[in-house]
Amino acid sequence: MPQMKLEPQVFAVLKDKIQMIKSQEGAIYLVGPIRLPVNLDGDTIIFNWYCWLNLEEVTEDYEKIIEKLSSANLAEYQQSSVLVYGDFENSEDALIRMHSICHTGDIFGSKRCDCGFQLKQSMKRIAQHGSGALFYLANHEGRGIGLFSKAMAYVLQENGYDTVEANESLGFVDDSRSYDDAIAVLSALRTKPVTLMTNNPKKVDAIEKAGLAIASRTSLWGDESEYNAAYLDTKVRRSGHIKGEDSVHAKS
Repeated sequence: MPQMKLEPQVFAVLKDKIQMIKSQEGAIYLVGPIRLPVNLDGDTIIFNWYCWLNLEEVTEDYEKIIEKLSSANLAEYQQSSVLVYGDFENSEDALIRMHSICHTGDIFGSKRCDCGFQLKQSMKRIAQHGSGALFYLANHEGRGIGLFSKAMAYVLQENGYDTVEANESLGFVDDSRSYDDAIAVLSALRTKPVTLMTNNPKKVDAIEKAGLAIASRTSLWGDESEYNAAYLDTKVRRSGHIKGEDSVHAKS
């Protein structure tokens, strides 16, 4: 497929909506903000949406980058994004959620996990709080093993394996997720401390090791049922998650 040539008026619209963030492997190209009205339980909440793309090429010639994309078939790859609410850059206190994609929970509403509940609950909390950001990490399916492997892990879980055992039996580690790109984007959007919504200490450690300030951590726990009881127990018992309600834990 021949490379397209971008029309000048198209690039004029796009050029100020793209920024480049250098990464260890190359560059992260961030597009946005884009006004995104979202339906949350019947209320329309206005977020600002950004999406990012990882490339080895490091350049601020965004026109060149855009022209290459039409032949790259990006629909076959997953790109992550972030929903931002309020004055995220300047507010003194902002809530953030690093949410790993869960095809079955987020889209289908599966009750085998608590992911769909956490997704909606974090968006509601951010809107109620007044400022914050939801990072939606598209390469994190199944704690990093991918959707097809997650389906096989589910088969194993239906035959007595817990979540950790299933992943490891397929040749994966329990959790291979990286938060480096999301942290780079967070650093580009905000430098002030944040309150992190999570039960996973590994997310707190990743952000602190990157040099970003965490004011506190708030738990995001709920939607327990007969369908996900074993899954939630494994999170606590095998993966070190902290079970709790909506209490805020000050950083020590």
